[in-house]
Amino acid sequence: MGFLEDSSILITGGTGSFGTAFVQRLLASENPGRVAVLSRDELKQYELRSKLGDDRRVRYFIGDVRDKDRLQRAFSGIDVVVHAAAMKQVDTAEYNPFEAIATNVLGAENVINAAIDAGVGKVLALSTDKASSPVNLYGATKLCSDKLFVAGNHYASHGTTALSVVRYGNVVGSRGSVVPLFKRLASTGRLPITDVRMTRFWITLEQAVQFVIDSLERMSGGEIFVPRIPSTTVVDLAKAIAPDAELDVVGTRPGEKLHEEMIGEDDARRSLAYDDHYVISPVMVAWQSADRAVAPPGGAPLPDGFSYRSDTNDWWLDVEEIRQLVAGL
Repeated sequence: MGFLEDSSILITGGTGSFGTAFVQRLLASENPGRVAVLSRDELKQYELRSKLGDDRRVRYFIGDVRDKDRLQRAFSGIDVVVHAAAMKQVDTAEYNPFEAIATNVLGAENVINAAIDAGVGKVLALSTDKASSPVNLYGATKLCSDKLFVAGNHYASHGTTALSVVRYGNVVGSRGSVVPLFKRLASTGRLPITDVRMTRFWITLEQAVQFVIDSLERMSGGEIFVPRIPSTTVVDLAKAIAPDAELDVVGTRPGEKLHEEMIGEDDARRSLAYDDHYVISPVMVAWQSADRAVAPPGGAPLPDGFSYRSDTNDWWLDVEEIRQLVAGL
């Protein structure tokens, strides 16, 4: 029996790339009692219903994380919340900063308060590599969101709600990522790249879903879970998808980094390494008790000066490995 069996699970942003894959995985192998999909797009909900068929375990909620009253209604009777709703496009957030803050920061606060008030057992928020040492507004809002979810354990310490975060890199083939763009333009013989030096972390949707499920099982509240995943260069990615294409260097977009980071040097002093992931411990742990120890046993401290960056990663994919990774998309 899996730990999610018979549970009531809600996912915000449940019709996005991750949400769709997560719901499908839950229904196929985790045997939940109920899965609630919260999103603000009725067309995407219709498309998800068409894809899943008439599964009576699934409930659909039209709603927005900005609407605290709707969250209170949706979270009633829920055991586990996965918070995936966000404004995620870097340049869109730069041009619409107040909207990004309303969704990514104030929406996070609404999720935390609604979960605590409803007595939700576990809340896991999805973050991004752009939240570590952020240089753009999207990354800054997600860093703020991470801090809110970790600190939410202080407010929840009188009850049973535990809140943690998962932070990972670019998802291969997700909506708005560069892989679908390169595949669409491959037949033209020319691909736009921002900078020949650029590197990124990569994770598949299936790996991201599995890591979230693993983190839900491991979490006790306050941890930021970071998977060990490979890096690629943008040039190798382009070669893997369209080996004969000419590359047009178009320059970085507003707020874009050359290299991404998931654990900075300062966070590394509070982090532990495990076989396939890292755990960043919170700055303050006033809620810690014998039955809620932050970070499971078996982790190794990281060396002084360590940082987990896409350009200094010790795991790289070559062109052929990238080609195999994207072949099934």
